[in-house]
Amino acid sequence: MPVLHRSSWPLTVVLLACVAALLIPGVMQAQEDKKPSLSLKANPPVGFSPLKVRLVVDVKGGPDDYAEFYCAGTTWAWGDGTESASEEDCEPYQAGVSTFKRRHSIEHIFRTAGTYRISFRLTQRDKVIASTSTSIMVRAGVRDGFGD
Repeated sequence: MPVLHRSSWPLTVVLLACVAALLIPGVMQAQEDKKPSLSLKANPPVGFSPLKVRLVVDVKGGPDDYAEFYCAGTTWAWGDGTESASEEDCEPYQAGVSTFKRRHSIEHIFRTAGTYRISFRLTQRDKVIASTSTSIMVRAGVRDGFGD
């Protein structure tokens, strides 16, 4: 193993800094090109009917101008046989300028007891570009004969 002399330490530090400067932009670019991911949370995840649930989807990672997510439609499938969908009317996409929505939230009331699988989908035209899901549990409440 070579021994570094004190006089060569500054040169070694400079060389390492140059190598890092060359490698880090490539790593940063790879992270920026990475597709964002979705995280869905339901609050409360368990309760008595009728249960009002607030759902929040956070879009994490990726660049703010990720083209595929720009002006995407949203669909919520509630697991109770109903869906909610929306689309936006947006300006044409411009790289480095256009940004997508990073948070989607909605409320839904579950009127009967059961376990429900809630799905969220981001769409472009008829294509699903990202999706996530979670489950909630609704227990029998007063209207379902609870306490009789």
